[in-house]
Amino acid sequence: MGDVFSGDLLPEGLLPEGLGPGVLVLLLLAALAAGWIDAVVGGGGLVQLPALLLVPGMSPVQALATNKLASIFGTTTSAVTYYRRVHPDLRTALPMAVIALVGSFAGASVAAALPAAVFKPVIVVALIAIAAFTLLRPSLGEVTALRHSGRRHYGTAAVVGAAIGFYDGILGPGTGSFLVFAMVLTLGYDFLHASAKAKIVNVATNLGALLFFAPHGAVLWGLGILMGAANMLGGYLGSRTATTRGSGFIRVVFLVVVTALITRLGWDVWTENLRPLLD
Repeated sequence: MGDVFSGDLLPEGLLPEGLGPGVLVLLLLAALAAGWIDAVVGGGGLVQLPALLLVPGMSPVQALATNKLASIFGTTTSAVTYYRRVHPDLRTALPMAVIALVGSFAGASVAAALPAAVFKPVIVVALIAIAAFTLLRPSLGEVTALRHSGRRHYGTAAVVGAAIGFYDGILGPGTGSFLVFAMVLTLGYDFLHASAKAKIVNVATNLGALLFFAPHGAVLWGLGILMGAANMLGGYLGSRTATTRGSGFIRVVFLVVVTALITRLGWDVWTENLRPLLD
C-alpha cells in the first residue's frame, strides 16, 4: 500500500461529493452480499472493497478503512446470531479475539509503510494450498475433533488469532476464510463451529484496524454506516443460512470463496509483479 496517508483524502462528510444514486445502490448491494459471504465463511471484502473503489476520488486507504467500518456491523450481527444458534465456546473465542485485535492494529500500522504487492504472491500460494488440502480431504471439518486440550489448545488459538489479526490489518482479503481454515486444521473444529468462532474474532480484527485508521481521518463515516446497515442484514441472513445448512454447506461455500480469492489476488500478482517484468 505504500505510505497510505500520503496525498489528498476525501472529506469526512456524511456522503462523498459526486456519489451518484447508481453507485450508492451498487455499494449497498455489494455490502449486503459481502455480509452474507462473511457470515457463512468469510471473504466478503472480495466484493465490498472493490465496490468502494468505484467512489470518485476515494483513496485506497479510505476504501480499506470504510470497508472495516461497514464490515464490523455485519460481523457483529452474525457473531450474535451464531452464538444464539450454535453456542460456541467463548473460553477459546474471546481471548483469541483480544489477541487478534492487537495483531490487527499492529498490521494496520505496518500497512502504512509496506506495499500490499509484497504480500500478495505469498497469499495466493497459501490459498492454493488451502484449496487443494480441503479438496483432497473430503472429511475435513465434518465433525469437531479437538486436536489439543488445555494450555496447548489455548496457545494454538492465540497464535492463530495473532497471525491472522496481523494479516487482516495489513491487507485483509480472505481473513474470515483463513480463520475458518486455521481453526478447522489446527484446532480440530468442524466448519460450522469454526465459522461461529471466526465471526467473534473477525469483529475484533475489524475493530483493531479501525482504531488505527479512524484517528487519521481515513473513515467515511456516513457511507460506512449506510453500508454497515446493508452488511448487517447480509450477516444476519448468512449466519441463519449457515447454521441451518451445516458444515457441508459451509465447506462448499468456503471452496467457492477461496477459488474467487485466488483468481482475484492472482490477477493482482500478474498486473503488479509479473507483467511489469515482461514489458
